[in-house]
Amino acid sequence: MPTAPTTAFKLGEHAGNPVEMYLADLYSVQANVAGVPGISVPCGKDKNGLPIGLQLMADDFEEAELLRFSNVLMNLN
Repeated sequence: MPTAPTTAFKLGEHAGNPVEMYLADLYSVQANVAGVPGISVPCGKDKNGLPIGLQLMADDFEEAELLRFSNVLMNLN
């Protein structure tokens, strides 16, 4: 699933708008609430050259498998 609803934004761009900051974290909260392991890995860049994140989640206590799979994805680039 996506890490965020939009591609990356410049550092500090939404610092003055707490709603924008909250919405940027909207997708990554799911793993924390469910208590399952999750990781975000880069999966490309947008038209402005900013990174796009791909979020992976695994079953309970499958952190090692999640890290192995994310390592495989990172080595594909």
